[in-house]
Amino acid sequence: MSLVPFVFQNSKSGKKEPFQPKDPANVTIYSCGPTVYNFAHIGNIRSFLFVDVLRRSLLLGGYKLNQSMNITDIDDKIINESIKQKMSIEDFTKPWTEAFFKDLETVHVQKLEHYPKATESIDAMVGLVETLQSNGLVYEKDGNLYFSIQKFSRYGELSKIDVSGMKSGVRYDADEYTKDDVRDFVLWKNQKTEEEKCWHTSIGTGRPGWHLECSAMIRKVYGSGVDIHTGGIDLLFPHHENEAAQSLGAYPKEEFVGTWLHCEHLLVDGEKMSKSKGNFYTLRDILEKGYDPNAIRYHLISAHYRSKLNFSLGKLEESKTALERIQNTIYRVLETGSLWDQVPKKYDPIEFSVPELQKLNLEFMDSLADDLNVPKALASVFELVRIVNQFLDSKNSSTSGSFLKESLFLFYQINQLFAVFQFEKQVQSLEGISEEWILDQINQRKTAKQNKDFSTADKIRKELEEKGILLADTKEGITTWKKAQ
Repeated sequence: MSLVPFVFQNSKSGKKEPFQPKDPANVTIYSCGPTVYNFAHIGNIRSFLFVDVLRRSLLLGGYKLNQSMNITDIDDKIINESIKQKMSIEDFTKPWTEAFFKDLETVHVQKLEHYPKATESIDAMVGLVETLQSNGLVYEKDGNLYFSIQKFSRYGELSKIDVSGMKSGVRYDADEYTKDDVRDFVLWKNQKTEEEKCWHTSIGTGRPGWHLECSAMIRKVYGSGVDIHTGGIDLLFPHHENEAAQSLGAYPKEEFVGTWLHCEHLLVDGEKMSKSKGNFYTLRDILEKGYDPNAIRYHLISAHYRSKLNFSLGKLEESKTALERIQNTIYRVLETGSLWDQVPKKYDPIEFSVPELQKLNLEFMDSLADDLNVPKALASVFELVRIVNQFLDSKNSSTSGSFLKESLFLFYQINQLFAVFQFEKQVQSLEGISEEWILDQINQRKTAKQNKDFSTADKIRKELEEKGILLADTKEGITTWKKAQ
C-alpha cells in the first residue's frame, strides 16, 4: 500500500509540518514513560494512550515502526521510598513496573519494540556525560556534575524559554523543578548517604540525574536521534528542553528530534487533578467503580491530544453509551449478513467498491493523518453507523452482500485504532435458558411494540428481568441483551 502523508503540530516550530521520517520502513519514536514508584493516574494513562493512537495511526498509514518507551526506575522519589521501606530499588520498583504493564494491557495499548530501563543504561549515560565534558559544557561542584546552560547557545529553542536574565552558576539538584525556573541542571549526582543506590564509574560514584536518562537511552537504542519524541505537555520544560540541550551539546552535527509531539493535560470535573481535592483517580480506581476498560479507553482517546480532556464519571457514562451504539451496529451487520465466520483474522487493507464506504474510509484516514484528529475521525465512524443502520432498515437486498461485507471490514479497520469493538458472538451463560428463547422473546416484544401493544412489551421485558436478562434499546431500533451482574 502507498504511504498516507501525515502532518503533525511540531512543538518546536509551533506549526503543522509534513511528517518526513528518515526511513518510512523504520520510523523511530521515543516516548517518555513512567517513573515506577506508584500506580499510574488517569492523566498518565491518557498520555500513554496518546502514544498508542500515534502508533496505530501510523501503522494504518503504512509505516513500519521502531518505537521505545523508557522505564524510569531510579530518581529521587524512588530512592526516598525504597530507603523508607528498607528495600533495594530493584525490589521496590519491580511490582510497580509490573503494575504499569498490566494497566497498559487493560486498556489495550500495543506493545512497543523497546522498553529501556534507566538502571540498565548507566554506561550510556556515563558516555554521554564524558562527551559533554570534552565539549566544555560540564562543571563540577561538591562532587556533582552540572550542565552549563550559558555555554550552550541553543538552550531554549524548543520551549522558547528566555535565559537572558539567568544568573550564571545557579544550580538545581532535584530531578524535577518549578516551571520557568531556568537553572543549570545536574547530570550526575554524588552519593550523599550510604543508603543511596550508586554506581562506581569513571565520572564518579553516584547516580544519574533524571534529565540525563532519556537522552542516553535514545542514544543507546537508536545510535542517534529519532523521528518523533512524545510526552505530556508538562515535560516540555524543563525535561525535554534539557534532553535536547544534552543531546545537541554532545552531538551538535546531528538532528536530535525531527518532530516533537506533546499531549495536553487531563482535568477532572473541570479542575486539575489532586488528592487534596478528592478528584485523583488511578485506572484501578475507575475499574473498581465498575467501569469497563473499553469505555475508559474510548473516553480517554476521544478528545484531540492537544486539547485538555475534561474527565468525569458522567462523561464516562456518555462514552459507554456511544460505544454501545457502535457495537450494536456491528452486531447487527454480523447477524444480518451471517458474517460471523468472515471476520478478518488480521488486518490487511482492501479497496472499497461501495462509494459511500470508500468515501468514509478516506475521511477516517484523512482525519488521523491531520495531526491525529480523533474527534473528526469519530464523526466518520458515527456517519458509518447511520448509513449502515439506514441500509439495514431499508432491506435493500440487491447490493446487501458487498455492502455488508465491506461495512464489516471498515468497522474492523476502525477498530485497529480504537481497539474496543467486539467481532465475536457473545457467550452469556444462563442456566436453563437458551439464547434462541431469549431472541424469540425479544422478537415477540418487538412485534408487540409495532402493534402498539405496550403492556405486552413491558410484560416481556419484566419477565426477562426476573430471569436475570437485561434489555437495551437503541434509537436505531436495535435491542441487545446481557446477563445481569
